[in-house]
Amino acid sequence: MPLDQYVYLALSSERTSAQEMTALLGIEPDETTVRGSRRTEPAIPVCHSWKVVCREPGLRVDDQVAHVLNRLRPHTDRIAKLARQLNQEPEPGSAARLQIVRYFRDAEGQAGADPADAVEGPHLLGWHLDRDVLDFLAVTGAVLDVDEYDMTG
Repeated sequence: MPLDQYVYLALSSERTSAQEMTALLGIEPDETTVRGSRRTEPAIPVCHSWKVVCREPGLRVDDQVAHVLNRLRPHTDRIAKLARQLNQEPEPGSAARLQIVRYFRDAEGQAGADPADAVEGPHLLGWHLDRDVLDFLAVTGAVLDVDEYDMTG
């Protein structure tokens, strides 16, 4: 069962653009979205977002999280300040989010196989968040959002 996964930290707002977030943070994002842009795949964004992403294949989720947070930790205070500012906007929801996305896929000839035996790479099914990650989430006010998709049929 091939497993595709990635991790990102996003700051989101209906009012503050990703360009403004970049200026406030002094950090270039890996990806951005623009609220109401004409992107049709997968959907028109409902908010601006600023993201630092790890899509490196073969890494465990906790290694991908570490990769993202290692880039952001020197800027924790600015991220926390901006997240608090964005949370003051009238739109509901949390402005900061650590997102984990995983797609479990069938490989030819592996239907019905034990997922633990069929996943590519070392121990990709299990993952954990250590105290440093939880502390970063608490300081920045970020929520954790994990999406897992069964694409096996």
